[in-house]
Amino acid sequence: MATSALANSLLSSSSSLSNGVLPSTNNNALLPSRVSVSNHRSQNPLLSVHFKLKNETNSSSFITFCSLGGGAASSDNDPKEEQIPIELKYPAYPTVMDINQIREILPHRFPFLLVDRVIEYNPGVSAVAIKNVTINDNFFPGHFPERPIMPGVLMVEAMAQVGGLVMLQPEVGGSRENFFFAGIDKVRFRKPVIAGDTLVMRMTLIKLQKRFGIAKMEGKAYVGGEVVCEGEFLMATGSA
Repeated sequence: MATSALANSLLSSSSSLSNGVLPSTNNNALLPSRVSVSNHRSQNPLLSVHFKLKNETNSSSFITFCSLGGGAASSDNDPKEEQIPIELKYPAYPTVMDINQIREILPHRFPFLLVDRVIEYNPGVSAVAIKNVTINDNFFPGHFPERPIMPGVLMVEAMAQVGGLVMLQPEVGGSRENFFFAGIDKVRFRKPVIAGDTLVMRMTLIKLQKRFGIAKMEGKAYVGGEVVCEGEFLMATGSA
């Protein structure tokens, strides 16, 4: 019967617990010895209180749990329960240079202009650009008809063009008339790039020797956050 009375006391005091008020009984001393809160960042955290019950004859201990949120009512209003349509979940890439600005810098034209948009640019240091790979790209009918995969050499060419966007700027001193792709080292292809992918390419200037007109750049290309191609590039800014 003592246990039943104690349970009724706890049930009646649940609202007091949620407000930070500790319960008590008429003939017993109800003393908290440890208090903890689980999932404190959620909208419905759980309060755990370890009590010791003492009276004149004996003592015992127990743990009670009390929700600090609104219970089922709060879960009904949880914004996480509302599903956001997939077309509204993912923002578009930013535009630092659009295709018209890219065409003003790079001399390449169809079908060999392989950069669609610049999404980040640090003058004289680095550039990040994207290439939207579509089934309408002119290389897919032959590579391969039954399995459209972007050729690795064109991935390298696209990355070199992003490097050109860094090199053909006043901060570096290159020009369209005397800029060449001079060499590649340590190139690795990690995963195939297929129609429908968005190739995100970062090119970073590592070393520039203006006296000799040679620049060394490091490049990495990504699809969905995973590296698909990487390597080191040499750019020549002297005369042919």
